[in-house]
Amino acid sequence: MFIPSFGYGRRSFLVNAPARFFVAVLVAAALWAARAHADGVKSRTAAIRIVAIGDSLTAGLGLREQDTFTVRLDAALRARGHNVTVVNAGVSGDTTAGGRTRLAWTIAGSGAEKTDAVILELGANDGLRGLDPGATFANLDDILTRLGRRKIPVLLTGMLAPPNLGRDYARQFREIYIRLAQKHDVVFYPFFLAGVAADPKLNQNDAKHPNADGVKVIVRRILPAVEKLLKRVSGRGES
Repeated sequence: MFIPSFGYGRRSFLVNAPARFFVAVLVAAALWAARAHADGVKSRTAAIRIVAIGDSLTAGLGLREQDTFTVRLDAALRARGHNVTVVNAGVSGDTTAGGRTRLAWTIAGSGAEKTDAVILELGANDGLRGLDPGATFANLDDILTRLGRRKIPVLLTGMLAPPNLGRDYARQFREIYIRLAQKHDVVFYPFFLAGVAADPKLNQNDAKHPNADGVKVIVRRILPAVEKLLKRVSGRGES
């Protein structure tokens, strides 16, 4: 008796098995490509997270939150079209030794909380206390070395020592930052308080910390250096 075959027999299944396998591979590949594309889009659109590690100048001592350096810098960068988040990791009274101690947990994080770049603003309190420039250099050197190992781009901001400590100390202190910038090939902004220091109109009553107008000047002047830092973040992502 003739029994018609509708393609569901054992022979038909074996013949079509390679085709089914090929289709399954194509589907899996398409799904993988779609997921990879989505992850790539997400990584390109995620905000660049800049962590500002510093002392009271970064923390914003005596200022309203909206007038602090990190908030003002965040707003200025976004106004120029940069998708960024600037994190305030300033601790009032901190020295380079303190920053060195807390570095690991300050930059810890993953995913959306990862650290893409660092602005390193430390040393003012070392200078005010007349600490050994060699120790200040060693602390900052260690911080930059550890950030370098993690391939985190850095903007190093310099600081000047008070003039009452003498010319020799002032020279040694200034050279700390120059030497470190050259050694670690980081973006360098020579003096964080440039255009603000010693100007009564731009400082609080203590003559040490910038007021709201002073912070505006700092942000405006440092902005090109921060944008240079962002280029290094983008370059790292392309490599």
